[in-house]
Amino acid sequence: MGCFLSTSKDTVGNRRKPGNIGDVSVYVPGLRIPIPVDFSQSLGDNLSKNLVERLSALRTRIVVMAAQEGPTVSRTRRKSATQHGGSTLADLHQALEDYLPVLMGLVKDGNHLQHKVQFVWINQEDEAEETAISNAWYEVLSVLHLMATLSLSQANLLLLPRTSSDGYQPKVSEESRRASIDIFLKAAGYLDCAVRHVLPQLSSELRRDLPVDLAEGVLRALCLQALGQCNDIQLGMAIDSTKATLAVKRRLACEMVKYWQQAQDNIMNLPLTNGWGEKHRLFIKWKYVEAKAAAYYYHGLILDEGNTEKFHGMAVAALQAADEYFKESKKAGEAFNAAPPLSRNPPLWGTMKYLSEKIPKDTSSKVRINRDLYSHEKIMETAPTLPDFALALKPDEFQLPPVDPSWNMENMDRVQNTSNQLKGDRR
Repeated sequence: MGCFLSTSKDTVGNRRKPGNIGDVSVYVPGLRIPIPVDFSQSLGDNLSKNLVERLSALRTRIVVMAAQEGPTVSRTRRKSATQHGGSTLADLHQALEDYLPVLMGLVKDGNHLQHKVQFVWINQEDEAEETAISNAWYEVLSVLHLMATLSLSQANLLLLPRTSSDGYQPKVSEESRRASIDIFLKAAGYLDCAVRHVLPQLSSELRRDLPVDLAEGVLRALCLQALGQCNDIQLGMAIDSTKATLAVKRRLACEMVKYWQQAQDNIMNLPLTNGWGEKHRLFIKWKYVEAKAAAYYYHGLILDEGNTEKFHGMAVAALQAADEYFKESKKAGEAFNAAPPLSRNPPLWGTMKYLSEKIPKDTSSKVRINRDLYSHEKIMETAPTLPDFALALKPDEFQLPPVDPSWNMENMDRVQNTSNQLKGDRR
């Protein structure tokens, strides 16, 4: 089953508050920080000294590097996403990849050592900030979550507009946008693996005791967020392309609505009443409303190409809906930034920069023209239903790595020792 211990480092009246996380293009959950554990005490009688030391060295490396990236008990303010060094993120990600195959030896084939070590992590999103669970699958889950978090942080870095060499408005390069798509799909892959292959290894009782940022709904919401933001990048690239048709743009926008709607469905009923969790919920709400503004805008433009009064009336209703959702999205963005930890919008770019100029202008123009042409009765007062498209983006397939070869050597040594012991007994 695995022992569970959860403690808070602060009294209710003196809880530390996250500060300001700076410019946010991508919501990045609070980093979960591993706390040192003593492998020699829990595994010293069961594994060779070499393997115990290797596990300790690999995990200690992560502990030290992760502490530099996120808060510890004594450091109350998380670094701004703009301060995360790209090389440091890459190094920490590599350290996690190096650790995972060795860690897998503790869970392979129901290893009896699975419950020997109490793994401890500090958690920003749950009321109980320090969570200790004696189950190696909890450690695997925490590693995958941290890998996904680092990927989202890397994507945020790439998608913060930079001042261009030509001196014009800050923008995000096409190279950065393409790189972010790959990173989003990888992040989604880690989270999808966590939901489909790691959570089922934990008992239902233990899953209820997990910190809220490892709850299935939060993991699914983060996965869908990654796909939704990837879809947003694709729409922005389609907007920039002279070859992309209105139909292509509408499809991308409508798919984006579905990703964010599903993300919201997964997170809306979870107890995310504290800063980070509530901020995540507000981010999803904001992006869901933005996506609807984009979808209704392109749906309205296509309907307006129809040759009947009915189509033109539906077009007006769709464009008016786009305008209303666009106004609502600005309020939702303000609510997100005002929620602790405080944040800022980077300069507009991509999809929303284009739509912030086009939606008010085109809506006003189309509504005026069509109201002049048709009677009020011909103009729909409610927006037409958006077309339903199958979702095209899927997470990258991430598979848990095979057990590190050092465990094979461990098993061979154990068999040899047992054989030698039997020979000695016979004598």
